[in-house]
Amino acid sequence: MAETHRVPAQGRKKWGIPQRGAPDESKATGRSPDRDAPRNLAVPFRGHVTGGMRPGKKVVVMGVVDSRPDRFYVALTCGRGTSREPPPDVALELCVRFRDRQVLRRACVSGSWGDVDRAVPFFPFITDQPFKIEIHCEHSRFRVFVDGQQLFDFYHRLTSLSDIDTLWIKGGVTITKLA
Repeated sequence: MAETHRVPAQGRKKWGIPQRGAPDESKATGRSPDRDAPRNLAVPFRGHVTGGMRPGKKVVVMGVVDSRPDRFYVALTCGRGTSREPPPDVALELCVRFRDRQVLRRACVSGSWGDVDRAVPFFPFITDQPFKIEIHCEHSRFRVFVDGQQLFDFYHRLTSLSDIDTLWIKGGVTITKLA
């Protein structure tokens, strides 16, 4: 998920996600981060998906692309992982690369990364412009929309949807709202 992927001998990549010094607001207050009005949406961001994913649930990320972006990542994972190790299960990792105008997707099951899906009908992200990503969870897939237009379907590699409980965002974006 990070730009600084390093592949150790075991074949697992390492993420370079800095740890926050202060505890998460949701732990301190007992409130869901989805409901907090004033919360820290600084990138890199790592937050809890209350109740995990299930068919009919969606995650919405609203933000603005940086003025000189290289790439950014949005991922749904099973657990938080650590700053050096991702969780062994990543349900969906979305990587938006500006240089070659690609939106890459893949999953990690039991520590093993699958093939990358690349095909999209259009590249929806524009430098310095706002965007809205909606990730809809269905029985067999995630259906992803950007600014109201369907961009792709990503069929589930993980069967236990309720275990998908963490949202990660990293890279050349500013987050303005999460829902």
